[in-house]
Amino acid sequence: MLNRLLSNDYPRSRVLGAILVLLFLALAFQPFLVPGIKALNVAAKILVFIVLVASFDLLLGYTGIVSFAHTMFFGIGAYGVAIASTRMGAGWGAILLGTLAALALFVLAAAIGLFSLRVRAIFFSMITLAFAAAFQTLASQLSEFTGGEDGLTFKMPEVLSPGFTLSDTPVLGLTLDGRIVCYYLLFATCVVLFLALLRIVNSPFGRVLQAIRENEFRAEAIGYRVVVYRTVSSILSALFATLAGAMLAIWLRYNGPDTTLSFEIMLDVLLIVVIGGMGTIYGAAIGSGLFLVAQSYLQDLLRLASGAVAGLPWLAALLSPDRWLLWLGLLFVLSVYYFPTGVVGRLRALRATTPTSPPSPTAAAAAASHPTKSKQGDYVENN
Repeated sequence: MLNRLLSNDYPRSRVLGAILVLLFLALAFQPFLVPGIKALNVAAKILVFIVLVASFDLLLGYTGIVSFAHTMFFGIGAYGVAIASTRMGAGWGAILLGTLAALALFVLAAAIGLFSLRVRAIFFSMITLAFAAAFQTLASQLSEFTGGEDGLTFKMPEVLSPGFTLSDTPVLGLTLDGRIVCYYLLFATCVVLFLALLRIVNSPFGRVLQAIRENEFRAEAIGYRVVVYRTVSSILSALFATLAGAMLAIWLRYNGPDTTLSFEIMLDVLLIVVIGGMGTIYGAAIGSGLFLVAQSYLQDLLRLASGAVAGLPWLAALLSPDRWLLWLGLLFVLSVYYFPTGVVGRLRALRATTPTSPPSPTAAAAAASHPTKSKQGDYVENN
């Protein structure tokens, strides 16, 4: 059963496996472990970014495509839910219709792929950047539909609203309200989409993508249509990014240009992929957790550290919460320096270089008593 869920893609490192299990349990029981609105918001954002970053890793890590238009589809998904909920009112039908309408715009991803993937490297990246900038400008200008710079605020079904109470009896000291229901809706969606992405990258289709990433000329020579596979990869990546945008809109009950379409989000996604490890879907989960926790709580930690060294003015000034971006950047530089292949890549490499224990005398004697087959196909005796 576990083989099917993970698509035979195990962490291949005990430390990595333990980290992933701890992350899963922390997200699964977060409302009970760390009560509070801020902690719940951070956990919900981690769930959204796991899907968003994993979908981008399908492009960058598995296909070798650098696209700056990924957040455009993230915004399309959020705007689909926002516009439908604004026009139709709170209801599951509005969420479903808005999500389906946003997913229908996969034709935009297909168009970008077919017309842009024939160019090389930086030229394709610049084309996608132009598409993303144009869409962000369009979202800001079409205020009748998108709310312009102010964005759209809308309502969700009653069961997902904060005023809804599932049970008057607290569970482990926590009142089960609409926010908790909404959080677990996001959690279940994240798990399903994450496992679906694992299945895609470990399928024959995913193997072809990796072959194209390593040597597209060889892949073309043995009969694979590189442009077709890259276009399909772009479409799949865009669909998952669209669903991530819908997840964020459901949680925030608001969407605007700066919420889902800003270039800063694209940079965050790139950083998370590098930190977690490119070409490893697991890296999206670990990278999202590390990045968003650091981004959300670094100022609080610096505030505590600055107060602890108040007797040293120069050190207190250096640890000022206002300089949190400096320390965040320093942490990223150090993480890239010491983990050039990402956290997942580094842990797997350590596992691969760990010396194995010598075979037992019984196993060695058994191996010596049987012939082995050489590479040429002849049987030779072990000396």
